Formats: sequence, C-alpha cells, structure tokens
Amino acid sequence: MADAPSAPLKRTPLHEIHVALGAKIVPFAGYEMPVQYPSGIVAEHKAVREGAGVFDVSHMGEFWINGDKAIDFVNHVTTNNVAALAVGQAHYSTILNDRGTIEDDCLVYRFPNKVMMVVNASNAPKDYAHIVRHAAEFGVDIHDATDEMTLLAVQGPKTAGILQALTDTDLSVIKYYHFAEGEVAGEKAIISRTGYTGEDGFELYIANESAVPIWKALMATGKIVPAGLGARDSLRLEMGMALYGNDIDDTTTPLEANLAWLVKLPKGEFVGRDALVKQKEQGVPRKLVGFTMQDRNFPRHGYPVFYNGAPSGIVCSGTMSPTLGIPIGTAYLPAEGAKEGTTFEIEIRGNRVPATVTKPPFYKNASHL
Repeated sequence: MADAPSAPLKRTPLHEIHVALGAKIVPFAGYEMPVQYPSGIVAEHKAVREGAGVFDVSHMGEFWINGDKAIDFVNHVTTNNVAALAVGQAHYSTILNDRGTIEDDCLVYRFPNKVMMVVNASNAPKDYAHIVRHAAEFGVDIHDATDEMTLLAVQGPKTAGILQALTDTDLSVIKYYHFAEGEVAGEKAIISRTGYTGEDGFELYIANESAVPIWKALMATGKIVPAGLGARDSLRLEMGMALYGNDIDDTTTPLEANLAWLVKLPKGEFVGRDALVKQKEQGVPRKLVGFTMQDRNFPRHGYPVFYNGAPSGIVCSGTMSPTLGIPIGTAYLPAEGAKEGTTFEIEIRGNRVPATVTKPPFYKNASHL
C-alpha cells in the first residue's frame, strides 16, 4: 500500500520576493522558507549582530484566546504565570502534557481583553488540538490565526533607530518583552520587543496583505539585510536559546532543559504540574548543557555524546560560531556532569573528540544581555 501523499508545502506572503532575491528555499515546518540569501549565512549573522536584519518568520503559529477566563485558561495550559503579566506585556513559556514533558515552547501576549499565544510552526496543529480540549472548561474561544498573519522579526542593535522612521509609535517606550499596537509604513501592526537572537529588535505581527508593503518599506531604508533561517539558528545558538525539536521536545521536561525559570509552581494547578513536582522531589536525572570544543571540529545535531565513557544521548544543537570562531553546541548530560568545566566526548566521524561544558550564552556582548 502506497504512502499517503504529504500535504503540499505552504508559502508565506513574501515567497515571491524571497525567490526574486535569490534565496535558497528549503522545506521547513510545512512551509517553503528562505534558509539563506546569496550573501550567505555568515554575512547575514554578522549584519544582525552589528546592524539590522529582517527575518520572515510567518510560519509561526498564532492563537487568539477570547473570553472572560482567557487568562485562567492560558495559565492552565502553560507553565509561566500569565496573571502576572500587565496589559501590553509578553513572556516566554512552555506547554506541557500530563507527563510534564514539553509539547512546545511559546510566547504569551496579554491584551486588554484577550490573549495571544505564539507557537512553533511545526507544532501549531498539534498545539491547537492539545489546548482546545480544555477550552469548554474555561468558556473560551480559541481562534487559530496562523494562516491570516505575517510575522517579521527585525533584529540587531541598530533596529530601533531605523524602524522609528517608519512608525509614529514611540519605540523607546516599548520595553523588553512588551508590545504596542500601532502602524508601520502606514499598515496596522502589533509591534513587540522580544527576539530570538540576543540583539535588540522588534517583531511585527501584521495582516498578510500588509506583508509586501512593509517589507518594501524596510528594504527602502537601505539599512536592513534580509536574513534566513540559517542565520537565525546560529544567532540563537550563540545565545544558548532552545530550539524545539533539537534542544527540547516531548521527551524532555523544563527542569531538565534549564527552563525551570518558566515554571511557576506556586500559581496553582496547570497541565503537567504534578509530574514536575514529582521529578523535583526525586531529583532531575539529566540537564541540558552548553559546550565548546577545540580546533575546527564541527559538532552537528545527532552526533553521539559520551560521558565517562558511557553513551549520553546526542548533540542537540551544534555549529561553528560565526561570531566567536569556535565550535559551540548543546547536549544532555547526567546531572552530576552538568557543571561548568566538565569534559565529555563527542563522536565525530568515528573519533571521540573532547568537549567542555560551558555556560551559555556563548556570546556575551549582545545588545539585549
């Protein structure tokens, strides 16, 4: 019996522009996405570290939660404390299952009368099914707006100065992990200041029909470089930021993944809480660590890891840091080995090569540290 045909890949509203710019388009999370432009990943990475770059991340999923108990509902299906958010504030969080492992990581935005959850593209359908089961209990309406919204991330230390010329919204009053509703280049936008690169920057949540006009306005400044998913990955790894599917997934708990700061046990009941309480009592068996290596070794996702000679999973994320010029990555080690300075081994092309536990962020001069 033949395999069922896979669903056709989606395209963002800016697909034709990426193609016209000569971007290398790859399948990613059910979309055709630009992984790099002709300038290359290292040049794009450098542009974001030193100036400003723009990422089309319209593949991300957006859910609008409406109802009197929207706050209570999102508090129940995520680990951070939504009730502690002020209107106009956002935070990072995780969505767990009953086993206490991570279904996804997400951003939560508190509006005056609703909440927006932003989830990973590849997980959006799964996440929706996972949380909608609890909707009736809280009397909320969940609207999946993923296909209606474009998301542009303008990142880099010079972003605020460049973007301010395109909006009447005073960007200086939008603090880190806050947002405002306004206009950019005459188009309505939710303007938030979170980021996934370690640098200052803004995310623009806009209607699909606003995508091309805003992109063109950004490019017309002559000061913003288009950047693809390759640079996004190397930038976030230099900061030690987790990538779902590599560093975290539904086999890992937030306590194992160094995301305990996202877990607010005192807030009361939430999905997965009992499992985390139990793991905390019994002791967390393994921890996600950052590591560096010597020479020009290139640690890639999936390479075998050994601690005290015994297998300890695989390299979760790994690359040659464009900024630092050294190999960096992440892996899970037994808790007793998850200390800075501990050495372990990574198997690269049949040879076991030493690596040293290094506390992230690897790059320590980012504009949002």
